[in-house]
Amino acid sequence: MDINELVQAIQTLNAEDAFRARLSLEQWRTVAPYLTRHELRAGDLLIKQGDDDRTLYLLAQGNLQVFVTGGVPGSHRIAILRTGSVVGEPGIFGDGPRMANVEAMTPCVVYALRGPRLEELAQRSPALALELLRSAGAVMAARMRANLAKQTPFS
Repeated sequence: MDINELVQAIQTLNAEDAFRARLSLEQWRTVAPYLTRHELRAGDLLIKQGDDDRTLYLLAQGNLQVFVTGGVPGSHRIAILRTGSVVGEPGIFGDGPRMANVEAMTPCVVYALRGPRLEELAQRSPALALELLRSAGAVMAARMRANLAKQTPFS
């Protein structure tokens, strides 16, 4: 797996909710075997609202849209995520249904870190797993602050 494309994407994203893991390229190479690479076509659904899933995704290429369904008028766009973003981070912190849908707006490449693989990483390299969790938690906190500032309900 060529982790360089992902690391470059993460390091160049300039956004309030950027995933700012303090990992060297060598440390990313240690993390790489725990990730799986997936290619999406425009319109593919990465995360379905209501599903139970403990996976965090790192966007190496493309754009994703995050939206909720139900209620009036039926769907509501929450965000557009660019290359280098993280998505699905609440899933690694606890069990429960996904709060939103995530769909590829363009062809995308994502790297998935599933809950069981994160637990394996934590056994073998606890400092790396802790840094990934810290960074994912920081993204969640930034997104919650932004939603509160916009008075967007979340549940």
